[in-house]
Amino acid sequence: MSKGTFQVGLVQMAMSADPQENEDRAVARVEEAARLGAEVVCLPELYRSPYFCQREDHAFFDLAEEVPGPSSLRFQEVARRAGVAVVVPIFERRAPGVYHNSALLVDVDGSIRGTYRKMHIPDDPAFYEKFYFTPGDLGFRAFDLTPGRVGTLICWDQWFPEGARLTALQGASILFYPTAIGWHPAEKAEFGAGQRDAWRTIQRSHAIASGVYVGSVNRVGFEPGPDGQAGLEFWGSSFLCDPFGQVIAEASVDREETLLGEVDLARIEEVRRHWPFLRDRRVDAYGGIDRRFID
Repeated sequence: MSKGTFQVGLVQMAMSADPQENEDRAVARVEEAARLGAEVVCLPELYRSPYFCQREDHAFFDLAEEVPGPSSLRFQEVARRAGVAVVVPIFERRAPGVYHNSALLVDVDGSIRGTYRKMHIPDDPAFYEKFYFTPGDLGFRAFDLTPGRVGTLICWDQWFPEGARLTALQGASILFYPTAIGWHPAEKAEFGAGQRDAWRTIQRSHAIASGVYVGSVNRVGFEPGPDGQAGLEFWGSSFLCDPFGQVIAEASVDREETLLGEVDLARIEEVRRHWPFLRDRRVDAYGGIDRRFID
């Protein structure tokens, strides 16, 4: 059974072209968070490399790794040494020609408690993920780590309330969203504030609707595009919010940071007693939710 509170760390990073350098800096951030009291630390989506999905290139499949592989083995050792659980997003090579955008749940003893594979895969200009990633087939899941029961989804999943709800209904006290989201530079002036506000709003809404904490972990900085294209400006702004949707920790838009915050099970109980949305759900009346569209 989970204890009453546990501390979480959210690592906001800028990515270099060198996977080993990125991994080393991620390790340093996790160790720093553990020293400051974090018991579960989440890294950003695809933290070992620049966001390669800006273009379709078969060579980038070489970045994928098996499990066990470099990321899993390194962070299993880090978790054991630092006594901290880690959400480790990876580009997973499952089999020849089958790749996933995944997250490993590594517990404080170094054991892997489970894997989440990104369920919703986007295909937009400079976000050509369908070229690289097979949709997840493990469903939406919550995982028991020593500090507490947590759920994780990944980036594009954040726009879909169904995934957040199903994860929360399995008893997760926090939903982690490792993320890689930012502006196309040409759109920043016109849409920038609105896009970022929508991103924050949807995740705060998951927290409110299900009475859970939400931790969104983004990358930061500009990453150039291929062949002279505009590139992407990742907007940072990683944050942790409570079950009332209140932001209790927030990172900057322009630098690497490690956020710390507390998950308090009593706060979840308090909010759900006063806003009993789970009690009042009409589970008998949602029969059409599994259809693409109700014609």
